[in-house]
Amino acid sequence: MNTLIPSEKRWIITSVLLAGLVGGALLFTSFIRAADETLFLCSTASAKSRAVAAAAEYEATPIQLQAIVHYATSTVVPQQNMAEISISFNILKKLAPANFLVFGLGRDSLMWASLNPRGKTLFLEEDLEWFQKVTKDSPFLRAHHVRYRTQLQQADSLLRSYKKEPSCYPAKSYLRGNEKCKLALTGLPDEFYDTEWDLLMVDAPKGYFAEAPGRMAAIFSAAVMARNRKKPGVTHVFLHDVNRRVEKTFAEEFLCRKYRVNAAGRLWHFAIPPVAANATVDAGDYRFC
Repeated sequence: MNTLIPSEKRWIITSVLLAGLVGGALLFTSFIRAADETLFLCSTASAKSRAVAAAAEYEATPIQLQAIVHYATSTVVPQQNMAEISISFNILKKLAPANFLVFGLGRDSLMWASLNPRGKTLFLEEDLEWFQKVTKDSPFLRAHHVRYRTQLQQADSLLRSYKKEPSCYPAKSYLRGNEKCKLALTGLPDEFYDTEWDLLMVDAPKGYFAEAPGRMAAIFSAAVMARNRKKPGVTHVFLHDVNRRVEKTFAEEFLCRKYRVNAAGRLWHFAIPPVAANATVDAGDYRFC
């Protein structure tokens, strides 16, 4: 998930982070000014303390400050381009603090975590050596090393076989302990299953050589979690590298073209609604879309 990008683009990324902090600082100042005026007019000491408490929500978090320093001084920046990043960033601005699940750990992880201040951002990474390197450099990131049951070379057979396995069907689909459905992510940390995710970024695992895990299970599991959502609202799923056949095919099979709401470069954005509690679902139908 690494790439070298000219310094001018580095500053664009940094500017996004700075914009949020500057906005917060201005809002903080307005709160204090309002509190001072209230104190002058009403002599209420509690007014300023309430304003300070409210403004504290807009103060920069340590990870945001770390992100600014990192991207301002590093020659290695996120793989996604500005148009692709902006799609996810715009949703994070609306929803943060949110529960944000990211498949993949890399040079962009610090950015994603900083764009979700006070929210939960969790990273899943299959490459142990890379996991150890990134978490050593950024120990404050919330991340787990995970293993996948699939290989990219199995993609076509998995696409056929799930249609014959009832535990994969939308009406019965679940993830934790679902050993029969080979596309279900099993054996992951409890935090993965116990959290209801508002946004999911599928930019891993590796999917460019035959023995790589591929993103088949990540895409299928994202669809299952979105459909099983209990909270109101949709689940936002961002899938990168849709220029590749497997990513595109599995997205259209499980995330559904009708739920695709935006796209830029190699990234597709889906807004998937939960299945209504009173909806009639054919238990024998394998189709997600």
